[in-house]
Amino acid sequence: MPRSAALLPSWRTVFILTLQTLATLFLLSVAWVLLYRWVPPPATWLMLERRAHAPNGLGYYGIQPDPRRIRYDFTTLDEVAPSVPLALIAAEDQRFLLHHGFDFDGLWQAAQYNWHRAEGQPVRGGSTISQQVAKNVFLWQGRSYVRKAAEAYFTMLIELLWSKRRILEMYLSVAEMGDCTFGVEAASQRYFHKPARALNADEAALLAGVLPNPLRFRAGQPGPQARAKQLRVLRNMRALGGAAYVKELVEK
Repeated sequence: MPRSAALLPSWRTVFILTLQTLATLFLLSVAWVLLYRWVPPPATWLMLERRAHAPNGLGYYGIQPDPRRIRYDFTTLDEVAPSVPLALIAAEDQRFLLHHGFDFDGLWQAAQYNWHRAEGQPVRGGSTISQQVAKNVFLWQGRSYVRKAAEAYFTMLIELLWSKRRILEMYLSVAEMGDCTFGVEAASQRYFHKPARALNADEAALLAGVLPNPLRFRAGQPGPQARAKQLRVLRNMRALGGAAYVKELVEK
């Protein structure tokens, strides 16, 4: 018997096992996404990372708490002020209600901006809220082609299996808004000492404005850059038409 013929069954077995593994991973990922359609995630990878390590390797005054306390309180759209979802959309993804997970116009504009930006100017991202939810809820931090591919895959899943309302609820609940502070409810309690349902437009815009880098643009002690971002978000909120823009989404 030729050597290639003798090897054929083993390769066939490998192929079948590979297909079975891929099918299992696919079914598990679908089940995971479906579960979070109704159940809040207990934690995210970033929460666990922040719990174990301070951003600069040390805690306040050079002391590393063990363990660090995570502020996280899952919140629905019914439990926040209408200005909150409006501010998040105005700050992060103004075409959120129009696209299906990927904003190719936004990606092209971000690419053009980054190509022509002056030295020292920040890089502009083109990720949608859906992509950020996929990354924040299901994946690890970092930059790699594998993670970007997984992010695209989970983005398609949540757009298919969740409503826009659920995607936005997940985003406003798990987005990092300060060191060890996740979600608008925890941020509102920490920085403004009141629930998220009592936030006004200025406060919601400040929280949304620090999202690109909440460890640098601190909502608790906003500097000139954070205030400038807050004003930009407020302008975008007015340009979208105010709370009426998210009325249908909030009232579902």
